[in-house]
Amino acid sequence: MDEAEKAPLVLGNIKNLLADLGESEVEAKLVANSEGAKALFKTGPHADRVKKLAEKGVCFAVCAKTLSRMGLTKDDFPDSFEVVSSGMGELARRQSEGWGYVKP
Repeated sequence: MDEAEKAPLVLGNIKNLLADLGESEVEAKLVANSEGAKALFKTGPHADRVKKLAEKGVCFAVCAKTLSRMGLTKDDFPDSFEVVSSGMGELARRQSEGWGYVKP
């Protein structure tokens, strides 16, 4: 997710994916980079939704390059977030492992 304004749509899509396919039947990971990272601060408007999805097994990642460029740290995000070397690199790695890439 690279656009902050898409956070409600993306989080809703993930919730719907889990409901449709079953929480134990699908792995989901949201990778945030660029402006999209700003929507997912631990004190932000979507913190409760992120927490609920993380409790259902959804993984969250934020791009290290974005953190550096925007003067942010991992502490700006919920504990469930991991920092990946780059958002695009994480997407490429996951796709090479057979994961699908969905961008609303």
